[in-house]
Amino acid sequence: MENKYKEGQIVYSIEYPTLPLIIRRYVDRIYYCKVKDDPTRKELVYFERQLMATPGVASS
Repeated sequence: MENKYKEGQIVYSIEYPTLPLIIRRYVDRIYYCKVKDDPTRKELVYFERQLMATPGVASS
């Protein structure tokens, strides 16, 4: 199965839609992300369904 987002791409989580994230790695259907404006912050982990390509409010 092909992943939807590529390494280095900027995405946003549905939980925090104003926080830009950079995809660092994709392994076993899990995305490992760094916060764009704070690269020293702890890495965040998401499933594809928890991410969106554009910022804003996600539709339910």
